[in-house]
Amino acid sequence: MDAAQTVPGSLSWRLSSHPITLLTFLAFRISSVLVYFLGLWVIRSMIMIFIITILLLAADFYYLKNIAGRRLVGLRWWNEVDVGTGDSKWVFESSAPGTKTVNPTDARFFWLSLYVQPLLWILLAVLALVRLQFLWLPLVVIALVLTVMNTLAFSRCDKFSQASNLAGSAFSGTNLAGTLASNMVGRFFSR
Repeated sequence: MDAAQTVPGSLSWRLSSHPITLLTFLAFRISSVLVYFLGLWVIRSMIMIFIITILLLAADFYYLKNIAGRRLVGLRWWNEVDVGTGDSKWVFESSAPGTKTVNPTDARFFWLSLYVQPLLWILLAVLALVRLQFLWLPLVVIALVLTVMNTLAFSRCDKFSQASNLAGSAFSGTNLAGTLASNMVGRFFSR
């Protein structure tokens, strides 16, 4: 191994804490784009390409949301609907600070692929428009919705996680904010 591969955060799957999860995650992320892109020239059956791509996108969405996000970066999200009111809310979950150490290589692969895939689908949408292949646009739109949804949700989940960690460290009592917060809480309950 050369020195570039041993640096934490470098793009080598061998440095991953969860190599099988990472490789499966990358396989799902890459396969849907490849099936669509190469299928345009190799497979002439639009229905076959559509079905295989949709199945790969669905598997990618599920695996990213429920498995890869939690194992690679300690984040997970879901949407809850209140049965009584019909209101929808997003729920974000992150591993507790100190319980999970995120591998820099896993995080780099995760975030890079999370943001690159929607860009690839936008490029493929432009390609379909330029080539006047309007029948392919519904598939590209479905792919964009699924990939952008995961990207937005994990971005919000990461911001929520960072805000929670910041709030947790503020209340730890080792700094001015923690001291003020504990004094305020103490005064509230002493009355």
